Amino acid sequence: MSTSADYYFDSYAHFGIHEEMLKDSVRTNSYMNAIKQNKHVFKDKIVLDVGCGTGILSMFCAQAGAKHVYGVDMSNIILKAREIVKINHLDDKVTLLQGKMEEIELPVEKVDIIVSEWMGYFLLYESMLDTVLYARDRYLVPGGKIFPDVAIMYVAGIEDGDYYDEKINYWDNVYGFDYSPIKEVAVREPLVDMVEFKAVMTDPCELFRIDITTVTKEQLSFSADFAIRARRQDYCHALISWFDIEFNACHKPVKFSTGPQAQYTHWKQTVFYIGQALTMNAGELVKGHLRCAPNDKNPRDLDIHVDYAFEPQQQKHRTVRVSKDYRMC
Repeated sequence: MSTSADYYFDSYAHFGIHEEMLKDSVRTNSYMNAIKQNKHVFKDKIVLDVGCGTGILSMFCAQAGAKHVYGVDMSNIILKAREIVKINHLDDKVTLLQGKMEEIELPVEKVDIIVSEWMGYFLLYESMLDTVLYARDRYLVPGGKIFPDVAIMYVAGIEDGDYYDEKINYWDNVYGFDYSPIKEVAVREPLVDMVEFKAVMTDPCELFRIDITTVTKEQLSFSADFAIRARRQDYCHALISWFDIEFNACHKPVKFSTGPQAQYTHWKQTVFYIGQALTMNAGELVKGHLRCAPNDKNPRDLDIHVDYAFEPQQQKHRTVRVSKDYRMC
């Protein structure tokens, strides 16, 4: 009987997913630069590529002078990756192993460096970070390096009236019928989409910082306060989240952002509709608290709870306090 995990791994066997990731120039160039601009870090080192996919990161590491690279992936895309490695004459430096990281045994006792592109939407949705942490604890030498080593999540408020009407308020009147039961479901499902920077109407707030060299799996279920300040007089319809990635374990650090102010990435941004518009003046604050944890039945899904509190000093009738449960699935 197939499970959600089987579906997850099978989905990564499809060519289209890897095409999208490879064509994401921000993603791929950042990894390439972090590796190839720090050849002294990789020279003569044993490297593990967790979730190697088509093998692009493994080949970057080989080009950077690694003694040997071991790539691991559960998906059948690894069969094509082996062909790619061979026709690029790197099969003497790169060995690709098919299986779950937690179940296979590497041919070496320890590795010097772990590389992985583990991030998902909202950073943690369908991410492989727990697998990277297993590999870190099982195989990485003391003082070994992880690429990337830091991830930072942010939140901000956006004005999104037109899209809110199209996606949410649409259900109030569907060919003359009241479809509001679906509206309730639609609000609870975060939307992954590109948000124009001009729609952002608050300052950003750092939500959650992950040091991948030390974080535990249990700490990935997190809870954090936030406060976002309006930049202008406007409506706030939704909270958006994005993440930045840092490669600091090297002489030439590399960073990239998936935020609305930055170049497009396939991760886009994640939108959480509040359910009602907040009428804000410049300088006013929305304070809140966000909890995020894997779903009990399917740990690759996320259960997210957000408490919002908008309490203006003037015009108290604008006060809004609301709690929302969201599910990324």
